[in-house]
Amino acid sequence: MPVFSRHALVLAAAVVALAGCGGGSTTATAPAATTAAAAAPSSPAATGLTITDPWVKTVKKGMTAAFGTLVNNGDTDVTIVSGTSPLSPTIELHEVVDSGGKMVMRPKEGGFVVPARGTHQLQPGGDHIMLMGVTEEVKPGAKVPFTLKVKGGQPLEFSAVGKDFAGGEEDYQPGHE
Repeated sequence: MPVFSRHALVLAAAVVALAGCGGGSTTATAPAATTAAAAAPSSPAATGLTITDPWVKTVKKGMTAAFGTLVNNGDTDVTIVSGTSPLSPTIELHEVVDSGGKMVMRPKEGGFVVPARGTHQLQPGGDHIMLMGVTEEVKPGAKVPFTLKVKGGQPLEFSAVGKDFAGGEEDYQPGHE
C-alpha cells in the first residue's frame, strides 16, 4: 500500500474515532504552541514527540498521577527525564514493579524511554507521572498543564484532563501497604 494511502487511512480512522468519542481525545506536541483554543494540538517539534489522551486522576489533596500515551514519530529514541506542573511542587517519573511478590511504586531510574517510531504507555499500575503535594483539588474536566523535560531535546508541553478513576484502587499515599 502506498505511504500516502496508509496515512489517509490512519487519518480517516482517527477522525471516526474522535467523532465517536465526542472529543475526549487530546494530543499535544513538543514544543507547545500558544493558540487561542487550549484543546488545539500544537505544531510538531523536531523530536516528533507527542502525547495522546493525557489525563490526571481526580483528587482533593495529597498525591495523584497523570497518564496517557507518549508517541515518538522521530527516528531516534527519546528519553523523558523529569516533569513540572503548577499543580504540584514535586513531580517524579514512576514505575510499578514486583518486589518480593508485592507490586511497589518507585521512581523510574533513567526516565521514560520512548522508542523511535514507537510509543510508551503511562497507565495506572504501570509507568506514570507522580504528583506529590498537590496544591489544589483536581475535579473532573479540569485542565492541568504539564511540561516534560526531554533529554537533549525540546520540552513537551500539554494539558491533561481531570478524570475520576477507581480502577485498581490505587492509593498514591506514602507508606501505603
